[in-house]
Amino acid sequence: MEQSSGVGVLDKAVQVLVSLEAGPAALAELVERSGLARPTAYRIAVALEHHRLVARDGQGRFALGPRIVELAGHRRADPLEQAAGGVLGRLRAATNESAQLYRREGDVRRCVAAAERPTGLRDTVPVGAELPMTAGSAAQVLLAWEPAEAVRPLVQRARFSPAVLTTVRRRGWAASVAEREPGVASVSAPVFDADGSVVAAVSVSGPIDRLTRQPGRLHSAEVVAAGRALSRALGWRG
Repeated sequence: MEQSSGVGVLDKAVQVLVSLEAGPAALAELVERSGLARPTAYRIAVALEHHRLVARDGQGRFALGPRIVELAGHRRADPLEQAAGGVLGRLRAATNESAQLYRREGDVRRCVAAAERPTGLRDTVPVGAELPMTAGSAAQVLLAWEPAEAVRPLVQRARFSPAVLTTVRRRGWAASVAEREPGVASVSAPVFDADGSVVAAVSVSGPIDRLTRQPGRLHSAEVVAAGRALSRALGWRG
């Protein structure tokens, strides 16, 4: 395996499962594929068989077990993230800026999808990155539709005021200039689910030199349209 987790028995179990991705294997072949000692490979394969993660075919060969498929079946496709690729790509093309989709996770917002500007100076936010809920237009959007008392502790530490959140909710989009990071501006809009709750924020971001100190004048219409497209993918009818 390329990396060790530091938990030896777990790493060896994963080696056995990965080895079986290529298809059923007799013990000798499993040893060859996994690189494990014969007694170790056998012991782990039998233990995984007990949990139905490994099974044996009609020839007695080890194979991936039915529990693998059962576990995978519990993870349903996320309609928001499924729709995000196309919507963010169109938003990037319309604005010529990097586009992102954020979800709130407590005191942070996580980037769950992105479409980066291919060339030139850009604001790069990798998928999986956690950013604060106390700065930036996406944070404003994710808080603006929440009850004031519920977000008061965050807003007290934020670089924006409760009055800003009121404005965001009234006009339907947010903008920030050098709020999260010096030299960066952004515009964000809400994504609503079928019940009308805000579940995400869609954004474009880039250098102030291009977006100017009034980025909403340039890109609010495109960002709001992207938010509505994603909302419709979730069943929103607003």
